[in-house]
Amino acid sequence: MSELVTGEAVALELRPARLPSRALAVLLDLVAAMAVYVAVTIVLVTSTASLDEAAQTALSISTFVLVLVGGPIAVETLSHGRSLGKLACGLRVVRDDGGPIRFRHALVRGLIGVIEILMTFGIVACIASFVSARGRRLGDVFAGTLVVRERIPVTRTGFVPPPPPWLAGRFSGLDLSAVPDGLWLAVRQYLTRMQQLDPQVGWSMAARLASDLAERTGAPVPQGVPPAAYLAAVVQERQAREARRAFGSDAGRAATPAAVPVTHGPAVSPEARGGTPAGHGPPVGAPEVASGPSAEERRTESPADPADPAGPAGPAGPAGEGPGTGFVPPA
Repeated sequence: MSELVTGEAVALELRPARLPSRALAVLLDLVAAMAVYVAVTIVLVTSTASLDEAAQTALSISTFVLVLVGGPIAVETLSHGRSLGKLACGLRVVRDDGGPIRFRHALVRGLIGVIEILMTFGIVACIASFVSARGRRLGDVFAGTLVVRERIPVTRTGFVPPPPPWLAGRFSGLDLSAVPDGLWLAVRQYLTRMQQLDPQVGWSMAARLASDLAERTGAPVPQGVPPAAYLAAVVQERQAREARRAFGSDAGRAATPAAVPVTHGPAVSPEARGGTPAGHGPPVGAPEVASGPSAEERRTESPADPADPAGPAGPAGPAGEGPGTGFVPPA
């Protein structure tokens, strides 16, 4: 990974293309250019057979320069750094600041490429790519360009493990304003990959990161807290602060519904059960008064068995005259 800084002071992380992929792209470009050169030469030879030898030599040299030198320059300029071979290999030529190349960049790369690729069969370009830290050949050095990989395999984002429950909210008073982004990134990368590390190596890395984090925050690591747990707790505290700052103080707070009693049958009001509504009961010490079923209850009761005219509870008379059954039909 190469970090480039743009003119606006923005750091870009790009993957420089290495020698095997670049060599394959150049080979594909040369095959395509030679096929076009052979086709154009055959057409010119058949159409200019009446010209003298000097004119035919000048025409062949012009064709070589235009097809094998001017062709790649024009293609890279029009496609903003993606020739046929680079497009097939997922590569692209960009400026040192990450921007698209222009004609002058493609011109310098093409002219120097004639010497280090065509005349020396690519030996100079291979040596320069091996020596350069970012795999650049001489044409890239003089033009101020870089060949990068456009198609990067997608990797699964690592999961940051949560801290132990007994550490939740313990570091709410830490001052995290002095911790740089690079240290946060290093801590997050360690937490996502600590299960893949050797235990001894992982412990030493966690101790070093915890020491750096404690130095930035101005508070030492509490005694008895493992370094990895300390890092996870501080990262969780930072995420909680960012969530509160972005969504408000109530972010992540789920609304608690009111408690509702669980019933195992149809809901029956106290009046329907023959009880007394809340707040209207008899005074303390008053004698109990038996009350019969209401008129509405008698209307909703089941009809008596036809075989027994009086019914199991006797005939239904006016309100207050017949004995009550106490049965309440389902709602």
